[in-house]
Amino acid sequence: MQTIPERSDSIAPSSASPVGDSISTRKAALIAGVGYLGLFFLGVFANFFVLEGLVVAGDATATVANIRDSESLFRAGLVGFLAIFVLDVVIAWALFVIFRPINRDFSLLTAWFRLVYTTLLGVATLFLFLTLEVASGAEYLTAFAPGQLDAQALTYLNAFNWTWLIGLMMFGIHLLLLGYMIVKSRSINPRLGYIVMVAGAAYVIDTVAHALLGNYADYATLFLMIVAIPAVIGEFSVTLWLLFRAGKSDARNQAAPTTASL
Repeated sequence: MQTIPERSDSIAPSSASPVGDSISTRKAALIAGVGYLGLFFLGVFANFFVLEGLVVAGDATATVANIRDSESLFRAGLVGFLAIFVLDVVIAWALFVIFRPINRDFSLLTAWFRLVYTTLLGVATLFLFLTLEVASGAEYLTAFAPGQLDAQALTYLNAFNWTWLIGLMMFGIHLLLLGYMIVKSRSINPRLGYIVMVAGAAYVIDTVAHALLGNYADYATLFLMIVAIPAVIGEFSVTLWLLFRAGKSDARNQAAPTTASL
């Protein structure tokens, strides 16, 4: 007669996954970890190097002139955001696989919030395509005065920012749920989970502050620090865990011969 194993809240071996699943927890962790590294480099390039470098706040004419002079760079930034869009979908799936053994329904909810954020990022990226179209100087746009086109381009860029900002609220909720899953997993230092939860709360608070505060610009630096510090520490630590530790014990358990008492 076989003994019944005790239930554990730690991340279970991949063999505990539903029948038909072919990917191990370790492979999913590596996929998510590499995806996070890709997000970091692409995000820095597309958002900070391209957009922050070309957009002049409040100056539509200078912004459009920069985009026209550096059209190839702007297009490269567009490709960067598209790559981020794809990577976020893959990461949402990989994280679901990793934390599914703890609580399948909660892990699914966590993945869904990341997918909603990713969808909004995709919608936001559409406004960058429209910005490029307006700045391109296409013949059919000659019906508008140059100043009108410049203002319209800046409006699309603002629409990109606002749409992404709403998406970041969904991303913040995703981090709150992910942090909770990390704490419950018992395979990581729970303090990391709490840091991730703080980062998630900061994203939510920042979006709400944008909506409530007419003078948000006066506090922009403060909110940037509130969001950036826990987000960088938390997500970078999660990336390292995914790359070097997550799922390794599962792989060892799966490789070890199983014995049953009779």
